[in-house]
Amino acid sequence: MTPDTRPESKFGRLNPLRPELTAGVAGAALTLALAEFVRNGLYAAYLTQVIDTRFGLPLAAAASAWTVHLVADTLMRGPAGALINRFGLRWVMFAGAALSLLAVGLLPLAHHLWLLLLLSALHGVGFSVMWPGTMNLTADAAREGYQGRALTFINVAVTPLIGAGVLVYGALAGRGDSVPLTLAIGIQAGATLLSLLIPRRRPMQDTAGAQATPRVPTAQLARQLAPLLPAAFMQTLTLTLLGLWLFRIAPGLGLDYWGLVGLLVVGGAAAFAAMPLTGKVADNGRALLAVTLGYALVGVALAGFVLKPPVAVMYLLGPLAGVGYAFLAPGWAALVTRVLPEAQRPAAWGVLMAVENIGVALGPLLGAFALRHLGATGPFKVSAALALLTSLGYVLFRHAFRERPPEQAGAEPAWETGRQAGHD
Repeated sequence: MTPDTRPESKFGRLNPLRPELTAGVAGAALTLALAEFVRNGLYAAYLTQVIDTRFGLPLAAAASAWTVHLVADTLMRGPAGALINRFGLRWVMFAGAALSLLAVGLLPLAHHLWLLLLLSALHGVGFSVMWPGTMNLTADAAREGYQGRALTFINVAVTPLIGAGVLVYGALAGRGDSVPLTLAIGIQAGATLLSLLIPRRRPMQDTAGAQATPRVPTAQLARQLAPLLPAAFMQTLTLTLLGLWLFRIAPGLGLDYWGLVGLLVVGGAAAFAAMPLTGKVADNGRALLAVTLGYALVGVALAGFVLKPPVAVMYLLGPLAGVGYAFLAPGWAALVTRVLPEAQRPAAWGVLMAVENIGVALGPLLGAFALRHLGATGPFKVSAALALLTSLGYVLFRHAFRERPPEQAGAEPAWETGRQAGHD
């Protein structure tokens, strides 16, 4: 057979994923995005407004439901990764989506606190497979040397659905009818069906479920995972510390609503513009450098806001922070895929995601503490200090992060095995 010498299309050149698994990754990403839309819409916007009028429960029940959901999600991230390794991607993600659908479908009946909390926990257990499954499939499906960029792209693509869920359900909560819950059931059902597009097994597993790459001893895996745990916690703690309090802090910095929105837009635009370059740095064997530099830039930018500079200077600090994030996001993704052994990556990454969730939960609390005791610039002070401390930690403990070279991290032989076995 003569090799296919047709020139690669423009999409093929830009696509960081292997063509034969692009559809599977798209199915996983859509499943995750719709699941995020539903859970953030229900818990962060809908229940907080109607928990007393529609469900006859105290206001604290809405907060308790969200907390129980997050705790169940966090505790099950590690086991979810282990299930993916053992039983394959499609059926574990389908089971998670189906369990979430059951919980959402029974939510209209939750007029007792115990039932609301039970359904919230079941929803959290079901949701816990979504991020480990999608991120591991994306890492496995990424083209050689494109892991950081592929993972960052999926992350960025899913994130808007989180905010959209809050906005949509914030508006629908005032209807007072069954439309919001019916919509949630329908969207979660769609997510469940989309999960059937996901490959049955990870691309580096053969038809019998055996790993195409060797497993490392548990003690060695623990040593490789250990330095990533504090890094995972610090990064989400640092990046979530400010988020909930920005609009409250803005007047103290001399920014009105639209001034803050403009600053966020400029920073986001700088991040998107820089990601092709920063992603290439991360994927070319310099993931640790990208993460270290990213935290340093974010820390310097946040420290600049502490000085309450003129608005014009803030519009320079915003892009600086954006470029820092552009280094950080693909750098972290590439670092994880290079440090963790491929055969045991789902379970290990699930543990990392659980630690990240703890940082997400504690970040806003620390931000509130800083705002109360240190004033309007308090969250910036703490966040800048943590970012710079994390950057310094990566420098001091750089030898603990043993990255595999890009050509070894890609596992080309595993892909050849996957092609011979076939994937559907």
